[in-house]
Amino acid sequence: MKVLLVGSGGREHTLCWKIAQSSLVDEIFCAPGNGGIAQEAICIDIASEDIGSLMRFAKDNAIDCTVVGPEAPLVAGLVDAFRAEGLPVFGPEKNAALLEGSKIFAKEVLRDCSIPTARFGTFTGIAHAKDFIRNADFDLVVKADGLAAGKGVIVTSSKDEAFDAVETILLKKEFGSSGESVVIEERLRGEEASFIAICDGEHIIPLASSQDHKPIFDNDKGPNTGGMGAYSPAPIVDSTIWGKVMDEILYPLVAGLRAKGITYRGVLYAGLMIVDSTPSVLEFNVRMGDPETQPLLMRLSSDIVPVLITVAQGGSIRNIELSWETGPSVCVVMASGGYPGSYEKGKKITGIEHADALEGVKVFHAGTRLEGSSFFTSGGRVLGVTALGQDLPATIEKAYQAVSLISFDSAFYRNDIGFKALKRFA
Repeated sequence: MKVLLVGSGGREHTLCWKIAQSSLVDEIFCAPGNGGIAQEAICIDIASEDIGSLMRFAKDNAIDCTVVGPEAPLVAGLVDAFRAEGLPVFGPEKNAALLEGSKIFAKEVLRDCSIPTARFGTFTGIAHAKDFIRNADFDLVVKADGLAAGKGVIVTSSKDEAFDAVETILLKKEFGSSGESVVIEERLRGEEASFIAICDGEHIIPLASSQDHKPIFDNDKGPNTGGMGAYSPAPIVDSTIWGKVMDEILYPLVAGLRAKGITYRGVLYAGLMIVDSTPSVLEFNVRMGDPETQPLLMRLSSDIVPVLITVAQGGSIRNIELSWETGPSVCVVMASGGYPGSYEKGKKITGIEHADALEGVKVFHAGTRLEGSSFFTSGGRVLGVTALGQDLPATIEKAYQAVSLISFDSAFYRNDIGFKALKRFA
């Protein structure tokens, strides 16, 4: 089987690494890929949103299954274009991808399906948005409606901060066209978790639980990023929470979309806030999380390819089961200094081979390029250093041991990935 993987980040490197383990797969191509992916697949110089060129490549090379990693090509309609040509492709179609492509659409679906979420309002004009803020008797989160690489969410603690956030998005246009409209919603206070599943349009296979760390600094301080680290499993998601997510969120969502004429096939990711053992939806994503994919697929002991190809071909996953390692996995993101703001590229990276040599460690590349035998930084989030172990304290220690072996100028990372979970065992 030939597989084409679309994307260039840490999520795609992890998917490539896992897909390559399958006995069903003979050859993997990745467009455009990165420095780490280049060691495990054939990288093709095609941008992830160049749908026409990707289709031609899939046809010319008899690709059996295309797997779409990032959200932008899904929102742009890549899956629709491939399916119209009879090409098997894993991911939701454009109308379903609106769950991530438009936060307003997602909130309206949540409301229509009676799925727990924060109180909210949606606005295109700044005057009405500010009126909503003035009249709100709760703290607020202001979100750009469209895609913003995980950075279009501004959490506020006062009305003045909320006013500033609205001006940042609607007036200053810091998120470009993604900020032509905003969602302003109640700020829920609890503990966040990621619940990621695979859906065939009717049946759902949940993946293991995980927890992301979005703020740039330790103790969840500073602006949000695309994610500074993650671990799996997340102890906050106990069996009760698990049941509520499946029965009160995911299945009602899939049924509600189907009632609207939308068949959801692909990865379905619910970003949750858990308050007093009750999960509420903060957002939906239509692809695997990054960096949640790294610890999740490190723990997955099953072959992932049968699930991907079944969904890509429009089949049923009802009788497919996935198996997981019992021990935890922890991913620490090493980022470029200055991220999520401006940062320099082209810094030489050393020590990756030493970290990779540690038992139970895999270094996944996000923003790297390969020149000869050397790696250089090419993005804000550079590496996802991931460890698998028997217990959480030892796994955290192993991940940071691996991090300590890697060096590049102005490297930055959080020092508290997984500590929230440790507190639950104290």
